[in-house]
Amino acid sequence: MASIYDVDQNALIEKAALELKKIPEMKAPAWAMFCKTGTFKERPPMRGDWWFVRSASILRKVARMGPIGVAKLRTLYGGKKNMGMRPERFYKGSGSILRKALQGLEKAGLVKQDEKSKYKGRRITPKGKSLLDKAATAVQKEEPKVEVKKAKPKSPAAGEKKPEAKAVKAEEKKAEPEAKEKVVEGKTEKKPQQKEEPQEKPKVEPQK
Repeated sequence: MASIYDVDQNALIEKAALELKKIPEMKAPAWAMFCKTGTFKERPPMRGDWWFVRSASILRKVARMGPIGVAKLRTLYGGKKNMGMRPERFYKGSGSILRKALQGLEKAGLVKQDEKSKYKGRRITPKGKSLLDKAATAVQKEEPKVEVKKAKPKSPAAGEKKPEAKAVKAEEKKAEPEAKEKVVEGKTEKKPQQKEEPQEKPKVEPQK
């Protein structure tokens, strides 16, 4: 069975959101269609099922970082607000949305309060982990498998010389002195170039 770390996280959240829609305790509140997810947002979410997507994302955060509370989640779901001509400023996300989503996940038995650890917050339960693992397995099955074919080395065609032999011959030609070839009865003979001897200047006798 696949885990939450083996698949694409966006696809995992979408698949987990579909599973949360089937749970009656995760019903979205009446005001969910009109509220913003933070003061830094200009408009409410455009998706009609954004509550379940956010709840699935919170469940994944609890699985990875638990125990975790509302204060830390507010920072994780915060963002920068457009201040016009002034520099942008960071604002935290809505605490009410995160609190209500965590309460719904707790009623459904997917998360629970952690009382043993020194950190306060919620930790995922075996039921919540099972839900995420099943969603990850479903995503992994839907992903297309890409087979990587290894390229075979090309064999040299008939009459074609290997590049290594060409390189060796080129080096041999550089090492040999320049010579003129003369064809004699089908055989090649190499004659070294003769250096021209300087001509002696005629001696001029002084006139008496």
